[in-house]
Amino acid sequence: MSPESTRSCSVRGTARPGARGGSGPGRLPRVRRRAGGVRVWGLAVAAAACASLCAVPASAAEGSESVVSRGVTIPEFYNPPSELPDRNGELFRHEPLPLGLSLPGLDGRPMPGTATRLMYKSTDSDGSPVAVSGAYIEPSAEWKGDGPRPLVALASGTMGQGDQCAPSLALQHPLTLNGQTVSVAYEDLAIYRLLSKGAAVVVTDYAGLGATDRLHTYVNRVDQAHALLDAARAARSVPGASVTPGSRVGLYGYSQGGGASAAAAELQPAYAPEIELAGTYSGAPPADLTEVMKGIDGSALAGALGWSVNGFAQSDADVRDIVDANVNATGRDALRDISTMCVGDAIFRYGFTQSGKWTESGKSLGEIIAAEPEARAVLDDQRVGDRRPAGPVRVATGVQDDIVPHEQARRLAVDWCRQGANVTYEGIELPNLGDKLLTNHLVPLITDQGKAVSWLTDRLSGDAAASGCATLPGRR
Repeated sequence: MSPESTRSCSVRGTARPGARGGSGPGRLPRVRRRAGGVRVWGLAVAAAACASLCAVPASAAEGSESVVSRGVTIPEFYNPPSELPDRNGELFRHEPLPLGLSLPGLDGRPMPGTATRLMYKSTDSDGSPVAVSGAYIEPSAEWKGDGPRPLVALASGTMGQGDQCAPSLALQHPLTLNGQTVSVAYEDLAIYRLLSKGAAVVVTDYAGLGATDRLHTYVNRVDQAHALLDAARAARSVPGASVTPGSRVGLYGYSQGGGASAAAAELQPAYAPEIELAGTYSGAPPADLTEVMKGIDGSALAGALGWSVNGFAQSDADVRDIVDANVNATGRDALRDISTMCVGDAIFRYGFTQSGKWTESGKSLGEIIAAEPEARAVLDDQRVGDRRPAGPVRVATGVQDDIVPHEQARRLAVDWCRQGANVTYEGIELPNLGDKLLTNHLVPLITDQGKAVSWLTDRLSGDAAASGCATLPGRR
């Protein structure tokens, strides 16, 4: 297949302060790159489905020029307005969202539910307003637990950095393969399991993933936490939603989503005190990005290192200057290319790449950041575990995980226990399924999912969780 070239275009939106209007010679781009081509071979589909990765697109809504990302036209719905509401979590745009995987129910209602595409207001780590897209699904199944129908705010695992990778688009298009991008809606399984329990689900696309005005700030703990908590706020305003201010709220996430749900549980008391959390599931959380960078570099998911660098370079001038000073021409091209990729694309083009190939010195990006106090400070500020989380939490991590390293995830649980949190910890024991292949990271996602959904459903039913902190120090 030959790569299809796509045009770049400008869109209306709320630009971040100091938004970059162009790129100087030899410097990284300062605004979201809208287009790009990559050769993706037909063999990719099976591998992507096996590895469970990525996301996709739809139709339109507001009058401005469409954005095209790797051959996918992003619906105009995702172009944010020039002005945003003042209130965090305020829902200012919505439309029906057809689910790509749906069946007619015996009572005439679609199974597993009825979906609505959302856009709501949040606040990013700079304190600036940001438009975030997402989806709300009203389940067809009845809630049989105690109290009104509960709500689960779900943070997706890694989907990519291109707008076509947005989780809400993946709900509509479970699989996309167009010769330029590969997207698999692997989070649909967890979403549908939660819906089958009778819980409503709201999914956030995070800042800049879907919404076309900025680059997705991958693994930025504040941006992700705010987007997730504001999704829970927005869900209460969806027309026809059965959730109420009295509905119990749970958070759910694995991998990138596990970091987002963990950060949201920490920030909820200060940022969204009216949303009382019944429970939080945090699977394979990237709590310490310094350690996670080591795991990702040279792995099948090496492209995720580029998403991290792109996001932090966009939001932090110190990181941006360090990247500009140290990344070579090959690295700059790779970072631009990666900025519009979904996970499948990144695996096929940049899998097992060593980041030293992207730097002038040949040192890895991790080594360069470790030698720069300003960059180290940025990563230190991203650490999850320094604040006590609200409500009971369940942390699960595969003991063989070499992508999001097991030890740093376990340390999060230990840190929370030391602060007096109610923590359930599960070290998932599996054989080594292949070094740096993603298998040690992805298989626990599936094997633990039933337990995770059951644990969270019990919390949403009002059942108390017994803390496992007394036995945690002696466990792997």
